[in-house]
Amino acid sequence: MSDALLPPRSSPSPSRSSPHAPAAASPVAAVALRDDARTIGLVGLAHGTSHFFHLLLPPLFPAFIRDFGLTYSELGLLVSAFFVVSAIGQALAGFLVDKVGARPVLLAALGCFVVAALAAAGANGYAGLALAAVLAGLGNSAFHPVNFTILNKRVSQPRLGHAYSVHGITGNLGWALAPVFLAGLTALSGSWRIAYLAAAALAALVLVVMLRNRAALDDRSGTWAHQTLARASSLAPEHPLAFLKQPSVWLCFGFFFWSTAALTAIQSFASPALQKIYGLPLSLTAFVVTAYMLCGAAGMAVGGFLVARTERVERIIGWAMAGAALLLLLAGTGWLPGLAASALAALAGFGTGLAAPSRDMLIKRAAPPGATGRVYGAVYSGLDIGFALAAPVFGALLDRGHAAGIFYGAALLLLFGVATAWLVGLRVARGRVFALAA
Repeated sequence: MSDALLPPRSSPSPSRSSPHAPAAASPVAAVALRDDARTIGLVGLAHGTSHFFHLLLPPLFPAFIRDFGLTYSELGLLVSAFFVVSAIGQALAGFLVDKVGARPVLLAALGCFVVAALAAAGANGYAGLALAAVLAGLGNSAFHPVNFTILNKRVSQPRLGHAYSVHGITGNLGWALAPVFLAGLTALSGSWRIAYLAAAALAALVLVVMLRNRAALDDRSGTWAHQTLARASSLAPEHPLAFLKQPSVWLCFGFFFWSTAALTAIQSFASPALQKIYGLPLSLTAFVVTAYMLCGAAGMAVGGFLVARTERVERIIGWAMAGAALLLLLAGTGWLPGLAASALAALAGFGTGLAAPSRDMLIKRAAPPGATGRVYGAVYSGLDIGFALAAPVFGALLDRGHAAGIFYGAALLLLFGVATAWLVGLRVARGRVFALAA
């Protein structure tokens, strides 16, 4: 088996129209666009929901401290529990997606979110909150192998870059919505339990939407050119774990680990770090993280256009993430006015967002034939492990007074990500040359 995905499907399926088709085919093209938009929108909604449930518990930590007498260390373990369960489950979910399909796994994951929010609403102490964290982590574990399997199978090749862009943007919006939704409803109702009941209703509503539009999520239709070639070959099917022998899979895993660890540093500690370095009020620096996520969403929108026009997507990743690293380095120096440093830290989000659609395309090209769900499950578990391990490391760095280390460390991690992305791109290009020669 090749270590890289062979060239993407070269001819459209009967339901898709070629961009060079005659004018008579325009109604078919309109149907194809409508179908693609429907699938992309549904998958984006599912991804936004999963990111919303990343933050099911953290926005209400102060309420748990008040009502249950818990410490931040104990509550931090709930976050670790979420991501550890998600990391293990994500690797396993990829096998399940390849075996039974993405759609039933997606519906089951949304059901987990409903139960998780209900568990949080009924929690009477630490054990109840831990149960909610585990259930939410289990639900979250399915979404990357599910989402990318559906997108790669159902969306036309020319629109895949835009699909990845929407996927990333909706994730950022889910992160942005959760604190406002949960804290806002708690303030309005006077009870965090009501906020969690509303979160359960929100997940249930999304589940109903998916059920009513399940035809647009059917991943049993569609194929890739490399899968057709694999079926036509005389080679015997490989072991389900054979993809783990592929260096590109582990390089992609490493890329996610490094880039997510950098995101964790900024998402969790940029605000207090800027306060310590520049003496800015926390009421101001708190908006830096929000601005970082919004800049990331804007970068993803632009990146969706770039990835459709660039063959060597690792070049986009390299330049975008290297630029973000440079901005973070400047923000951490202490040489600039505080507001300028805050603006640069936020603008770095544009670079990481710009790289995101190219990142997802690179993983698609690195996936061996027939192992898409497994590859996305294994690779994206690097995201969960990055979240779980980086937070305590950067937290300890800040506790020891090394505020600038938050930005220096994040920049260094981004450069590690650039290096691994280039290695993946080289392997993909080499595999494509070998395939064409064969």
